[in-house]
Amino acid sequence: MNVTRATFDEVMVPNYNPASMVPVRGEGSRVWDQDGAEYVDFAGGIAVNVLGHCHPELVNTLEEQGRKLWHLSNVFTNEPALRLAKKLTDATFADRVYFANSGAESNEAALKLARRYALDKFGAEKNQIIAFNKGFHGRTFFTVTVGGQAAYSDGFGPKPGAIEHCDYNDLAAFEALISDKTCAVMMEPLQGEGGIISPEPEFVKGVRELCDKQNALLIFDEVQSGVGRTGHLYAYMDLGVTPDILTTAKALGGGFPIGAMLTTKEIAESLKPGTHGSTYGGNPLACAVAEKVVDIVNDEAVLKGVLAKEELFRSLLNDINKKYPFFEEVRGKGLLLGCALNEKFHGKARDFLNAATQEKLMCLVAGANVVRFAPSLVISEEDIREGMARFERAVAAVVNAD
Repeated sequence: MNVTRATFDEVMVPNYNPASMVPVRGEGSRVWDQDGAEYVDFAGGIAVNVLGHCHPELVNTLEEQGRKLWHLSNVFTNEPALRLAKKLTDATFADRVYFANSGAESNEAALKLARRYALDKFGAEKNQIIAFNKGFHGRTFFTVTVGGQAAYSDGFGPKPGAIEHCDYNDLAAFEALISDKTCAVMMEPLQGEGGIISPEPEFVKGVRELCDKQNALLIFDEVQSGVGRTGHLYAYMDLGVTPDILTTAKALGGGFPIGAMLTTKEIAESLKPGTHGSTYGGNPLACAVAEKVVDIVNDEAVLKGVLAKEELFRSLLNDINKKYPFFEEVRGKGLLLGCALNEKFHGKARDFLNAATQEKLMCLVAGANVVRFAPSLVISEEDIREGMARFERAVAAVVNAD
């Protein structure tokens, strides 16, 4: 059957508006479309393809597990899930792991756990959840309401209650909001969708201290910042703050759908049998691939390489900006970076994305004013330089057309 981009409009729900080209093959940080055109991938499937496309070790792992077990219900456990959970707990603060299929499901589990833990420990009145404006935590109704972007949660009827928001990096506003009614605070240790906003160290530490004071759980949403993205296995490891619950997905499977919620033994006790569940959570195929991803990424050379590649990205972006001034700063850390457009180009992030696509470069936006990059953590210097050459042509096209 021959399918094209036009087929999308005929058969798919129109909640996406994909590019005109249809990718059909990828290798490393290069992608080819139906016409054989080659693209450099700086998008990484939105921070997912942490080892690029078709990494040979991931392909081999998937093929090997595919000849053993594809699926079991959680009436049974399985070896890949147990090995992955052990590696995640060994590498982090956590003692216990819950597996899901996505970041939204991992966050849903974290929020339900926090509410149940508060009920068990303190009673029904302790139910308030605090999150931050411009945050993003998924598209289930609970997680999209906790996310601090009302445009994503409006229009679907009454929202889940006892959820409050304040500005990120505003400790005074947060302190005014938190109370003994607060059961949990959910935050990204680096805001992704909201514009690649880094936390101020004193803000993160202040949030942790106030959570402790009010017996509220601190949930770090590391769906986008985790699995090596910032040059550390998880971003919290470089912030001097440890959460009570951490969620991870996107890069965890290197492109195979999987998510996880990590927490301590004490907190995990509140999810007794039957309180929560997932048909596919802990799937043997997904866990086998994710175990290999963790083995490869949680390596000193790979993590140091992320920070070295960040410096190269920043240097090349600054060179472009000297020729064609279009951004005011490069935000982010590691290989989660964003060019915050200057006032002249406010609202035009998608223009830069579209121009990049024309130049055979795949990149992202984070709102209307930030061009975002989230490439493979093992992208070669050659591919970085080639991708940046294409991005420079795209920038020139937008700047000169303005």
